[in-house]
Amino acid sequence: MTIEEAQQLVDDWINTTGIRYFNELTNTAILMEEVGEVARIMARKYGEQSFKKSDEEVNLADEMADVLFVLICLANQTGIDLTDALVKNMEKKNIRDKDRHRENEKLK
Repeated sequence: MTIEEAQQLVDDWINTTGIRYFNELTNTAILMEEVGEVARIMARKYGEQSFKKSDEEVNLADEMADVLFVLICLANQTGIDLTDALVKNMEKKNIRDKDRHRENEKLK
């Protein structure tokens, strides 16, 4: 699936099953909540925190998909073509960071 197809898939779902988009501020708050859920799993699975009984059935892939879904909602609502945005962002990184990481002593 392309990013464009994902944006269309989410838009179709929102306009049928979801009825309508939540407003942008609500979706921003939901995005932060979903990112927090990913952070909780990462801290417990890869960091020093341990899982609580209530966290044992977590699904990192599903939580990341939730983040992506809400991010796509926000892109659709604000008229952002995520394919174009990502291409431009990578072009910027390739110019700005061309030698930055290679020359970073912390990464050697």
